[in-house]
Amino acid sequence: MKRMIALVLALLFLLALTACSKPQPASATPDQTEATEVVTEETFDAQTYKQKLQSCVSQIKAKTDFVPDIALVLGSGLGDYADNVKVVKEIPYSEIKGFPVSTVPGHDGSLIFCEIKGKKVVIMNGRVHYYEGYSMPDVVLPLRVLHLLGAKTVILTNAVGAINADYEVGDFVTNVDHISSFVPSPLIGDNIDELGERFVDMSKVYDEDMISIVESIAKKENITTHRGVMIQVTGPQYETPTEIKNFRNMGADTVGMSTVVEAIAAKHMGMRVCTVSCITNMAAGMQEKLSHDEVKKASDNSSANFTKLIDGLLTEMKAE
Repeated sequence: MKRMIALVLALLFLLALTACSKPQPASATPDQTEATEVVTEETFDAQTYKQKLQSCVSQIKAKTDFVPDIALVLGSGLGDYADNVKVVKEIPYSEIKGFPVSTVPGHDGSLIFCEIKGKKVVIMNGRVHYYEGYSMPDVVLPLRVLHLLGAKTVILTNAVGAINADYEVGDFVTNVDHISSFVPSPLIGDNIDELGERFVDMSKVYDEDMISIVESIAKKENITTHRGVMIQVTGPQYETPTEIKNFRNMGADTVGMSTVVEAIAAKHMGMRVCTVSCITNMAAGMQEKLSHDEVKKASDNSSANFTKLIDGLLTEMKAE
């Protein structure tokens, strides 16, 4: 009997010791609790997201009554273009509750409402990326907000690496197609019917008339441009040489960490889409080393030609 009691007591002691040694969750501070409430593709709720969109739109309308026809998204190192426009109103992303804020050097992070070449334009001076930790719905939220403010056309610009060996640093590319298979679709989750239909035809995403205008301006200004296919990857690491070989075999001419998902979201909303990509480096395996500083420097060196292309496009295109 004594042995039985001793055995039971020993067992209870071991159980108590195990419970004490088990790590207990630390009590979260209010800030920590709020930080964990991140929308992901898996937790996407259309109603909450619609409210977030409308909140951003309402906050912007409270600051300006400017109604843009065209949205211009400036990519890495291309923000200098915004320094020479006639600004009507500038709103930092940080002043719009719920609006994602860029954390990448070369992306200033503000909406600039302005008039360029007689067109009413809103510039996204800097974008957010999937690799920054934002969900895809949040990555494309700014563009959706600009569409709800009135923009029916979007010009997407970016810095890209060249996969096509015929391209050179300093050249420009207009997308005629893209490959999005390596990033989550921004349309995953319950469809928001007010934005667009559930199953969107992607046969022709990029506007032929706008592409032709870019090519015409480039020819006049002696700027080298190409028509190409862009592949978007998640980043933030650059690709390996073997990955680049694989992408080339798939038909990609350029590679980047943005833009394609924005084009998908824009097409979903029925917007006209045009891209102007600056070749800032040759992809992995085609040059010795890749760095973000090199990308930004190459963008800076191409800024004059970039300005000519965008100014020419805005001058000659017809606002929808």
